[in-house]
Amino acid sequence: MAQINPSILSADFARLAEEAEAVRGSDWLHVDVMDNHFVPNLTLGVPIVESLARATDISLDCHLMIEDPDRWAPQYVEAGAGSVTFHVEAAAAPIRLAREIRAKGARASMALKPGTPIEPYEDLLPELDMLLIMTVEPGFGGQAFLDIMLPKIRRTRELIAKHGLELWLQVDGGVAASTIERCAEAGADVFVAGSAVYGAEDPAGAVAKLRALADGATADAWWACGH
Repeated sequence: MAQINPSILSADFARLAEEAEAVRGSDWLHVDVMDNHFVPNLTLGVPIVESLARATDISLDCHLMIEDPDRWAPQYVEAGAGSVTFHVEAAAAPIRLAREIRAKGARASMALKPGTPIEPYEDLLPELDMLLIMTVEPGFGGQAFLDIMLPKIRRTRELIAKHGLELWLQVDGGVAASTIERCAEAGADVFVAGSAVYGAEDPAGAVAKLRALADGATADAWWACGH
């Protein structure tokens, strides 16, 4: 079954506990952490994650768009994140970092910007629990989906199958009712949605609709036979 992770980047930051409750039924709550260095935007950090973890029982999926994740990522596990994603473009020692995140009790995930190919990192895949393919340039919410990322999603799914891995494949950026089926057909099974959820009159209903669309597309997808 597809997993839908609403992004609180599109939520009302003054009402985060209520906004988390508004998407009850979601698989994870996606938390975008930006440092105004790795990406040109500044968002929340460790103290907000700690507060959010106390305010909701939905597991937190923290996406670190920051420099020096080798230093900072473990602190997000300690703050209560159940999954921590670092960018391979920013990590000095990605294998060591993934192992440290896992050792602290969270799922380890690695993200690739649109211009970063997956092939050089094939040997790292067994060290991960999830791989995130960015389908927009990281840094801002509300961007249009980049269709040119679909072949990259497909190639990544092929590599996961090649190695027989139980690795989640997440997409983030421009995911909406009009794009989620293409992502699922290409091989994604975890979907981050911001404005498509929090911009809806009924956020929980939007989550359910997105999941149904993704599940429908997955059922007929080339990669899901026997999945």
